[in-house]
Amino acid sequence: MKTLVFGHRGVPDLYPENSLQGFRYALYHHIDGLEFDVHLTKDNIPVVIHDERIDRTTDGRGLVNSYTYEELSKFSLENYERIPKLEELLALIEGRDVLVNLEFKTDKIHYPNIEKIVVDMVGKFELLHPVIYSSFNLSSVKIVQELTDDAQFAYLTDRRIDNPKEFMLTNHLDALHLQFFQPDIENKERVWTVNGSLRLRFLIKHGVAAVITNNFERAMKIRQSIVNKKANKKR
Repeated sequence: MKTLVFGHRGVPDLYPENSLQGFRYALYHHIDGLEFDVHLTKDNIPVVIHDERIDRTTDGRGLVNSYTYEELSKFSLENYERIPKLEELLALIEGRDVLVNLEFKTDKIHYPNIEKIVVDMVGKFELLHPVIYSSFNLSSVKIVQELTDDAQFAYLTDRRIDNPKEFMLTNHLDALHLQFFQPDIENKERVWTVNGSLRLRFLIKHGVAAVITNNFERAMKIRQSIVNKKANKKR
C-alpha cells in the first residue's frame, strides 16, 4: 500500500505553521493530505492554530478563547497573516483532491460544543474526501462519532497501545495516529511527526498508512525513490 504524506500544520519548514500561505504551497505541490489543529475563540469561531495560547506563533499573548475573532485578528503570524478561520481553510481545500486531518485540540481545554460547531461548518463545504477527525482526547472523538457518519475517526497518542486492533474495534476507530511505529497495524497507522530521512524511509518501506511531516517534499521524494527501486528490481 502506498504511504500517504500529510503536511504537519501545512509546511512549517518553509512557512509559518498553520498559515494559509503554507497550506496554499502544499496544495499547489499536490500534497496527499493536510493536518491542522482547531480551537475556538471567545465568540465560538473555529480557528486554525496549534497551541491554546497565541504567544509562540503570533505577536500577541494570551489564550485563544480569551479573544473574540475580531480581537484575535489584530495579531499576526510571522508572515503577517492573521490566524486563519477554519472556514477560510475549508474554502481553500474545497473541490481539491486532498485529504483533511482535522485535529480537535481539546486535551487541555475542552471547548463547549466545539465538535458540533466544526462538523456543521465542514458540512457547508464540498470536500472530495471524508474528513479525518482526530484528537488526543478520546471523548472528543466519541462526540464526533455521534454527530456524523461521513468521516473517519482517529485517536492520537504518544504512548504505545496494547492490543491496538482491539482498541480500535472497541472505540470504533478507523486509524491510530501514533508517535512511534507499531507493527501489525501498518495499514491503520499514521505516524507523527516524521522529519528525518532515515525514519521516513523506514516507515515508508514498512508501508504505514501515512506519515505526518514538516517537510512533505522530502517525504515524497523518499517515497518515490523507494517506488523506483522496487520497480527496477522487478525488471
